[in-house]
Amino acid sequence: MDQPVILVTGASRGIGARIVAQLRTRGAFVIGQATTAGEDVIAADFCEPGAPTLLWQEAMDRAGGRIDALINNAGLFAANPLDGSDIAWLDGWEDTLRINLTAAAQLSRFAVRHWQDRPALEGAVAGRIVHVASRAGHRGDSPAHWHYAAAKGGMLALHKTIARAYAAQGILSFAIAPGFTDTAMAGDYLASRGGPGLLADIPLGRVALPEEIATIATFCALDAPASMTGTTIDANGASYVR
Repeated sequence: MDQPVILVTGASRGIGARIVAQLRTRGAFVIGQATTAGEDVIAADFCEPGAPTLLWQEAMDRAGGRIDALINNAGLFAANPLDGSDIAWLDGWEDTLRINLTAAAQLSRFAVRHWQDRPALEGAVAGRIVHVASRAGHRGDSPAHWHYAAAKGGMLALHKTIARAYAAQGILSFAIAPGFTDTAMAGDYLASRGGPGLLADIPLGRVALPEEIATIATFCALDAPASMTGTTIDANGASYVR
């Protein structure tokens, strides 16, 4: 198989669906993941600890034993109010961390070990990981979203660690930190926070489009030069600049 083989999580809608479409336009062989199965999509519920393992194994089978890039895009964004019950608050943390961070770490581990088993020629790229994180990982989020901000901050730390640890082996890591994006996941939150009033905090005057984030992810998965490994690309309309 000459075309690049790419595993994309959270592939059935929003940013993930746009990523899949753009990668296929570029000629990539894409294997998607979602909670429920669909065309060219493997069902894997990341609330289950064993789901990433089964996903990786099935993706490898479908790809003939070779995956060239992993895009960690799956995410859960659900409010977790402080005044909820203790058990509900803890459950919210555990589900969000498992889906947004732990599953991404598990898949990244499988990918790194896969590429270590088939080392690249000196100076060549063995594999790429793209992590779709969030502006919240830098600046925090609302009082009902401690868990989401913590998970995305953890994802950024995971990304940086992978980039520094394995660059010499041709294993590259990139992260994207979107602000508000026009997806189903963000829609309820935008409405709960005042809707159009949020735009006052975005100098660009609008939220990001899923196609914009997909364009960045596609660039990182296929085109970004190796010297960019470790980079976090912000896409938040200048609502948070570093």
